[in-house]
Amino acid sequence: MAIDVGQVAPDFTLLDQDSNPVTLSELKGKKALLYFYPRASTPGCTIQAKGLRDSKAELDALNVVVLGISPDTPRKLTNFINKQELNFTLLADENHAVCEKYQVWQLKKFMGKENMGVVRTSFLINENGNIEHIFNKFKTKDHHQVVLDFLKAL
Repeated sequence: MAIDVGQVAPDFTLLDQDSNPVTLSELKGKKALLYFYPRASTPGCTIQAKGLRDSKAELDALNVVVLGISPDTPRKLTNFINKQELNFTLLADENHAVCEKYQVWQLKKFMGKENMGVVRTSFLINENGNIEHIFNKFKTKDHHQVVLDFLKAL
């Protein structure tokens, strides 16, 4: 089943950087930006995270909760948050089950090698828990601005 705009976002519970459970459906009443990224502390993922960090006040004003999701461990996420002074929640999807639910766990090619991994994609979930928009065409340095421009145009 394809993930499409308008459908109910697949619910999940994952551990955050402090090993506390976070459940998507408990965020109803707020918008949620689920941004899936390949790996904490890599160059592209760091640039993307810093853009969201620096846009947090604007996102808060628009009633948006940011949740970064990767197949990293909670400990690695804590290190990423501390090193980059991130001000939003990161979630550990170690067995990539949520990545699979959102169809971002795919075969990727890099330098002639093929392996399974996260395809960088973000989902804007509305206050009712439905997928409002899917962001899948952006550069890591522009991701935050693409999201803000979409939100401001609503």
